[in-house]
Amino acid sequence: MSLRIYNTLTRAVEDFVPLVPGEAGMYVCGMTIYDLCHVGHARMMMAFDVVYRWLQASGYRVTYVRNITDIDDKIIKRAVERGMSIRALTDEMIAAMREDIGALGIATPTIEPRATEYVPQMISLIERLEGKGLAYRADNGDVNYAVRKFPGYGKLSGKSLDDLRAGERVEVDRGKHDPLDFVLWKAAKEDEPQDAKFPGAPYSLGRPGWHIECSAMSCATLGESFDIHGGGMDLQFPHHENEIAQSEGAGLPFARYWLHNGFLNVDDEKMSKSLGNFFTIREVLQRYDGETLRFFMLRTHYRRPFNFSDAHIEDARQALRRLYTALDAVRAELPPAIDWSQGHAAAFKAAMDEDFNTPQALAVLFELAAEVNRSASPAAAGLLKALGACLGILQGVPRDYLQGGAAVDAAWIEERIAARAAAKAARDFVQADAIRAELIHRGVTLKDGPEGTSWVAN
Repeated sequence: MSLRIYNTLTRAVEDFVPLVPGEAGMYVCGMTIYDLCHVGHARMMMAFDVVYRWLQASGYRVTYVRNITDIDDKIIKRAVERGMSIRALTDEMIAAMREDIGALGIATPTIEPRATEYVPQMISLIERLEGKGLAYRADNGDVNYAVRKFPGYGKLSGKSLDDLRAGERVEVDRGKHDPLDFVLWKAAKEDEPQDAKFPGAPYSLGRPGWHIECSAMSCATLGESFDIHGGGMDLQFPHHENEIAQSEGAGLPFARYWLHNGFLNVDDEKMSKSLGNFFTIREVLQRYDGETLRFFMLRTHYRRPFNFSDAHIEDARQALRRLYTALDAVRAELPPAIDWSQGHAAAFKAAMDEDFNTPQALAVLFELAAEVNRSASPAAAGLLKALGACLGILQGVPRDYLQGGAAVDAAWIEERIAARAAAKAARDFVQADAIRAELIHRGVTLKDGPEGTSWVAN
């Protein structure tokens, strides 16, 4: 069975046929980097981390590009508020992003371009559009895209021009010929900081619009046509629609498969600061470890809405503990290579090959864990660990995970275990049972075995 993915552009699940056999190029719209990343950002980056990992596991040589927008109105405003340079702010936030998503096991992309490093390529693309009559210079110095002159506009969102409205980050009162037109190059304002102004010849001093960044960076890093373009569903319109208009309007074949992950909700409501249900990744990591959060997200298919709640993440933590419990009981023997034609590996592959169906793939892992528990097979445990690696889970030391999150200090727990052993040796079983009950009350479960007593956190 070959890999099949849902293409937003065609609204159908299609066989994945890359431009170059054995290779895959993927561009994902990354962060506008002015603040800490929130769990919605984690959801997006997790979704495409899974795509990246599965393409690699399927034998493709993957070039994964995830950009960073490091010049933008919000970035400028935040830098001014904090009294620092734009570069200092964005460097700080990029470092924070990498630390936070690293805790979730999100892999580093092959290329992570910053928008400010590709301004010449953006200007070149704008000139190309102007030469084709699709871009025009406004009286205020901006350069805008003439949406109605591009006949294919709306094909990604499935809306007609008359249905569409000017999207987020598009201002309708700055010399546009049509409200749907969007800015390609923003003329600098006098009161803006100097480091927000870029040479734009043949245009005015200024900075690129949001949409032109990704058209230019994807072309520069992957070529005029590439396999997969991804991002959150909220980017489908206007951002991705505008990217298509820019790139195809300039005569570039552009992306062949479009993937979009579903929205994030918190307790069945849209996450927003006004509702008080807004959480950064860093805030969540203060309560839960990164692998638990990762596993939690894997339980929902990437295209479906993802509902974040404490109850759901706690349930995910207990489920992941069941997998680690199986690995804790048996010394895993990793296979030299996974035989994808057999048994659980074949079922796992079938799930992932059907549009990256991680919930079904996890179901296979639980079936395999049950086999490990029944058979105590090192080979089955090794396969469980190897398949988990395809999803970025189960690579830690099982006992470390099972002891993680204990409400009391590990040294104290070991002291109580020693005290219990002494009580048992003295045949004071009442005291030994009292110590066990005390530990259970503190969220610690003891396991007696031939090699002594071990413990896990509940």
